[in-house]
Amino acid sequence: MSPLSVNHSGRSPGNMEGKRNIQIIEWEHLDKKKFYVFGVAMTMMIRVSVYPFTLIRTRLQVQKGKSLYHGTFDAFVKILRADGVTGLYRGFLVNTFTLISGQCYVTTYELTRKFVADYSQSNTVKSLVAGGSASLVAQSITVPIDVVSQHLMMQRKGEKMGRFQVRGNLEGQGLIAFGQTKDIIRQILRADGLRGFYRGYVASLLTYIPNSAVWWPFYHFYAEQLSRLCPQECPHIVFQAISGPLAAATASVLTNPMDVIRTRVQVEGKSSIILTFRQLMAEEGPWGLMKGLSARIISATPSTIVIVVGYESLKKLSLRPELVDSRHW
Repeated sequence: MSPLSVNHSGRSPGNMEGKRNIQIIEWEHLDKKKFYVFGVAMTMMIRVSVYPFTLIRTRLQVQKGKSLYHGTFDAFVKILRADGVTGLYRGFLVNTFTLISGQCYVTTYELTRKFVADYSQSNTVKSLVAGGSASLVAQSITVPIDVVSQHLMMQRKGEKMGRFQVRGNLEGQGLIAFGQTKDIIRQILRADGLRGFYRGYVASLLTYIPNSAVWWPFYHFYAEQLSRLCPQECPHIVFQAISGPLAAATASVLTNPMDVIRTRVQVEGKSSIILTFRQLMAEEGPWGLMKGLSARIISATPSTIVIVVGYESLKKLSLRPELVDSRHW
């Protein structure tokens, strides 16, 4: 789960707040009903725009060497030619259920941050603990959904990519492939039982907890540095919109090796993180750990910018009525 789907714009370091006079909208200031409704709508729009790159990243990470695709752009073109636009959205319907985990992430992050504030006022400490805790809760919900959607992402005409192959013709299935989803679920249950839906759970925690925890300190660091470089009259939303993608790119580089291993464990049905790592190193060397990195950064960048910019509007729209006139933008 990406840390970019939670409230960060009002959590800037003290010196940045002093310089830019950033007005903070705290968790208790929000109308929760409006916040969740508008938040889900915004998140859904972002997922539609970046899902093709998530699918491409998954396929690049699973393929052996460059047996099918030579990179992000090559994969995009080949999938489009072979399966059309719908091919870029295989598993999308199932993946939308992760919206639930997104809302759990938001709630856990805010409540944990509020709890930690009673013991430490350090922004870094609050960010690390809250980000990691939120990711732990979110991944417990997300992993079964990811397992199914990733197997659906592997469905293609021609050579088999994943462990499971859906029966029947893949042509004309459209975005809502209920039959394919049901078929994949049955095959997972037959092969691994209920435990199969949590295959790669530990690897997911080792990927996303550090990613979530690392993103926050880097976000605040970049935002603080940019605030010093930007002219005084520059709106704070500008350097926040820039620092978000920078933090996402940094976190992606640091956690991509574990993400590659996580994807292979879930899609190929491997049971050992260490053995998967050794096999990857033996087959493709250190560069194999960076597979899908460009697609990951490409998918994260637009979503980060949109969320950073859109979140200010989301919070403003979600303010409790009696507080609307007390906030000036």
